[in-house]
Amino acid sequence: MEGSKLYVGNLSYSVTDGDLKELFSPHGEVKQVNVIEGRGFGFVEMSSPAEAEKAKEALDGSDFQGRTLKVDIARPPRSGPGGGPRGGPRRENRRY
Repeated sequence: MEGSKLYVGNLSYSVTDGDLKELFSPHGEVKQVNVIEGRGFGFVEMSSPAEAEKAKEALDGSDFQGRTLKVDIARPPRSGPGGGPRGGPRRENRRY
């Protein structure tokens, strides 16, 4: 559902999906959690945009496992031109 997925940044590398589910559950129904291992961030999908906003307001800037969390509504992935790295044209498509 649009607006119900949250970006959660500045996570400790030891945080698990279960840790985030437990943290966000008091603020509404957690549908899905995805911690990006070794990157210090993850995503939490709540059951509605209202619950996502409630969780964001409650948890953004809060302390979790010694880190100050950054919680925001997740942006959709960018779809840029080309298929090469960083959205540029592929090497075989360049004109010289």
